[in-house]
Amino acid sequence: MRVEILGQERRRRWRDDEKLAIVMSVGDGGATITEVAHQHDITRQQIYAWRSELKKKGLLSASSDALFIPVDMEAVQMDVADDRERSSELVELRLSCGRTLRFGSAVDTAALTQIIRAVEAA
Repeated sequence: MRVEILGQERRRRWRDDEKLAIVMSVGDGGATITEVAHQHDITRQQIYAWRSELKKKGLLSASSDALFIPVDMEAVQMDVADDRERSSELVELRLSCGRTLRFGSAVDTAALTQIIRAVEAA
């Protein structure tokens, strides 16, 4: 029996530092996981698996994407009447990690993106 192999083998080997660089590139300049995966010719699931693997190895901390944003407590403390009037302006977002974020419709999108990443990484 004779077997011929047509085409190239697609399996590649990635070093931990290469995996870390790819995982950390998500979010740079607003890059999504899908965009980063496409750029490196890998699947989104591979990036998620690498993220988990790197955390287990201690190469990626769970809080590496954590971002502390100052909060104006006076603006947060609204009376109940204001809260009811503004409830129509609130947006509720359910994240893939099972958590829910609620925010005003006028929130800065860059800050919101960073908050979502921090919450999903936690």
